[in-house]
Amino acid sequence: MTAPQRTDLPLLFTPFSLRGMTARNRIMVSPMTQCSAEDGTLLDYHYGHYTAFARGAAGLVCLEEHAVERRGRKTYGDAGLYDDKHIPMLARIAEALRALGAVPGIQLGHGGRKACLRRAIDGFVPLDAEDAAKGEVWWEAVSASAKALAPGWVVPVPLDAGGIAEVVAAWAAATRRADAAGFDFLEIHGAHGYLIHQFLSPLTNDRTDGYGGSREKRFRFALEVAEAVRAAWPAAKPLSFRVSAVDAIEGGYGIEDAIALARALKGVGVDIIDCSSGGIGGVPTLRGTRTPPGYQVPFAEAIRKGADVPTIAVGLIYDGPQAEAILREGKADLIAIGREMLVNPFWALAAARALGVEPRYELLPRTYSYWLNKRRAQTGEA
Repeated sequence: MTAPQRTDLPLLFTPFSLRGMTARNRIMVSPMTQCSAEDGTLLDYHYGHYTAFARGAAGLVCLEEHAVERRGRKTYGDAGLYDDKHIPMLARIAEALRALGAVPGIQLGHGGRKACLRRAIDGFVPLDAEDAAKGEVWWEAVSASAKALAPGWVVPVPLDAGGIAEVVAAWAAATRRADAAGFDFLEIHGAHGYLIHQFLSPLTNDRTDGYGGSREKRFRFALEVAEAVRAAWPAAKPLSFRVSAVDAIEGGYGIEDAIALARALKGVGVDIIDCSSGGIGGVPTLRGTRTPPGYQVPFAEAIRKGADVPTIAVGLIYDGPQAEAILREGKADLIAIGREMLVNPFWALAAARALGVEPRYELLPRTYSYWLNKRRAQTGEA
């Protein structure tokens, strides 16, 4: 017999379902690139990194962006899913996340013109002769148009029709590998100035063929990728798409474009939109200001209402009460926590305490809850 579902829980700690997936709560660990892979393969470091979040009671743990092609990496430290050799470690991580009660997710992407860079922790600037001497040399980058991000950055080769088909096929192949590795949630990275975003934004797409010009034509590549991924991804598993809701640069992509894209993506089988912003020019969304808490949440709210699609809220969400308010006010359906999870992988437990969830230690593995409950009884901890 199924136990009755509790109705006294904060929304943040209620289950969340999409297609055949159910997460134990609405806390998602946001994809955060670690720049620590070796030829695209994750290491034991990543195993410990990701499983900590699952032990900490997150509902969905989404692994960092994995490049769908070798040339789609931004740095030599980027993770990849362009070869079957990447599957075993990913399968090990996915299995461990599931065993710890979290939904295992993964993000797939392609850097496009944002390629041939030093790792983010080393500046995220173009490789130079010093890097080449260590064996890290430039490679061919591709994009919508032959526009470098800035002087000194690689000038990409515009993809022709055959090249576009090749990249779309690579996305589908990486999707099949993600399924083989045991992931239950998949996200397409279409934001932050990477390849899909380079097709979407008029600032980086000056094509005159069927992939450029009007908004509908600039959407075409994103929709072809989403259709190919949806066809390769099991019907019972949900598909997410991360979008930059605004370019925040004059002449760029705006929120009405993002809403229209979300509607179109919904039409080809995307289930939820992960709402970020900026990146097309390599600058923050909000320039010249101190970034306020929850600064990206209005984008999630606008897309949720305008496109009638579930959304994921991101961006300086610090604690449980803030996250709960976002959900209660109907601004988003999932809360993605990034850097606060690095501060405290047990962020969910801190949120539960702040929101009065009891018995809170039962959120954790029994090997943890036993000792913590024992201490609570001994000390009278509130």
